[in-house]
Amino acid sequence: MRNQTNKPGYEWTVLSVTTVGVLMATMQSSALLIALPDIMGALHMGLFTVMWVLLIYMLITTAMVPLFGRMADMFGTKKLYVLGFAVFTLGSLLGALSMPSYQGYDLIGFRIVQALGGALMMANSTPMVAGAFKTHRLGLGLGINSIAAGAGLVLGPVVGGILAPYGWQWIFLYNVPIGIFGTLWAWGRLREPTNVPRSRGFDWLGTATFLVGMTSLLLGISLFAFPMGIANEAIYAMLVIGIVGILVFLWVELRAKTPMLDLKLFRHPDFAVGCTTAFLNSLTRGAMLFLLIFFLQGPYGQDPLTAGISLMPMGLTLIIAAPLAGRAADKNGVRLLTIAGLAISSLSLAAFAFIDHLTAFWWLVVLMLLAGTAGSLFMSPNSKSVMCAAPPERRGIASGTRMMLINVGSMLSMAIAMPMVLTGLSVQDMAALFLYGGGVSPQALATFESGLHEAFWLFFGVSLVALAIACIRVRPTEATTEHEEPARQAGE
Repeated sequence: MRNQTNKPGYEWTVLSVTTVGVLMATMQSSALLIALPDIMGALHMGLFTVMWVLLIYMLITTAMVPLFGRMADMFGTKKLYVLGFAVFTLGSLLGALSMPSYQGYDLIGFRIVQALGGALMMANSTPMVAGAFKTHRLGLGLGINSIAAGAGLVLGPVVGGILAPYGWQWIFLYNVPIGIFGTLWAWGRLREPTNVPRSRGFDWLGTATFLVGMTSLLLGISLFAFPMGIANEAIYAMLVIGIVGILVFLWVELRAKTPMLDLKLFRHPDFAVGCTTAFLNSLTRGAMLFLLIFFLQGPYGQDPLTAGISLMPMGLTLIIAAPLAGRAADKNGVRLLTIAGLAISSLSLAAFAFIDHLTAFWWLVVLMLLAGTAGSLFMSPNSKSVMCAAPPERRGIASGTRMMLINVGSMLSMAIAMPMVLTGLSVQDMAALFLYGGGVSPQALATFESGLHEAFWLFFGVSLVALAIACIRVRPTEATTEHEEPARQAGE
């Protein structure tokens, strides 16, 4: 039977579906940042509760993406992607119905629903693109798909600023018509691959130990950064349970017949290097957006909408450079582009370590352009190298593993950076920095800038480690199978 995913023009159909999903998710995140002051006031939320409106989404997606990636290999990418669109849309509708009487806790619950939908889409978007595009054009497809991320970063603050005066509920409601269209478009246009064998075995023990371990670890890390009145002993207990749970999970996976997370994929050097550098790059850049928003609202005294608009250069660079980087990866291989991306990222992080309230805005624009260029050069080539190293029947879990590591890196980045920049600040100063813009005392400003510099220097050091790993020219190992070798050569 002819594989329907190889029909002429189908690759662009897949790209249109995944682009709508990425655009919706990224616009929601950046628009939500702009609307947080209004949401906080309307729902009578405390500062730490509103922070969890943001953190819970990242925590749930990180924990669930690998599981959904494994399920995609078993049941098909189309079914789960369509379900993800529908669940995300439902979570958006419920979010708009949050009531002041619950003080934001119902909104946190509805964000969990959104996160489940987002995880379903994230776990399946890259495998669908990888399945639709030929290897020599995969970089182009992934690069074009990255345009949506940049567009979301650019449009989100603008949309949030326009809709917030009409009611914070519209920050969630505008997702509903987009989500309904995306769900119907995905259901009608996507096709399941017919030539990919799927194992029906399910690793229940591995799944259980993973969810317990990863959720406890991420929750402990998040509460360490934002305690919300939780006792230190409880936080340490979560961290211990998380570490033990992950170790048990790894032990189980090494012995499972149909593992949820196929650790054998890491025997392929391109997969191992690609996932490691993706994690480290996310660790260095995960908190960058928040740090820059803090900086623009604190030292620069901008209101949230102006701060969001000021970040547009970074998103515009992603829109322009991402497809060019993907096309270049198809022609010249991924290695040099990955190295260039990490090198420029390291340079921008070192430069950000010198900014203060006297820094000219034009120089900030230059640094944001550098950071956006670095992200564009790294993202699609890195994704291509990981997907080309995985066999077709393991692309779901390969993508899920990469996305999990990226999300863990982002959460660790937040957990590391936030205490560094917020320690020594009062709740009023935190609110001024993050929610209201301006009004920060000179002493608080000096404390914040000192922590900001320390955070960027730390991330600069981590970025150098990622750069060093990317510079290692890996060779095929005995685990490299016949189908992997041509794909590996395509990425050289």
